[in-house]
Amino acid sequence: MLFYSYFKTLMGMQVTVELKNDLAIQGTLHSVDQYLNIKLENTRVINEDRYPHMRSVKNCFIRGSVVRYVQLPAEGVDTDILHDATRREARGT
Repeated sequence: MLFYSYFKTLMGMQVTVELKNDLAIQGTLHSVDQYLNIKLENTRVINEDRYPHMRSVKNCFIRGSVVRYVQLPAEGVDTDILHDATRREARGT
């Protein structure tokens, strides 16, 4: 639940999602659910030459199980909150 709660705070921010098939999609985080399924709006593919069929995709839903990485904006990362939440989860409180 730690990541789900954290991603909920990033709604409306620009993120880059790298999939397990090496496709990287950048867009505005519209929604995320408890399975870390992600909905992006105003998307663009990072390497359009390699994936030309993705140029016309403007909104997408990404299943959480195919996500490799989510690159977050630097201004959206508050490491103190993440450290505190991680400690609380490790203790079980």
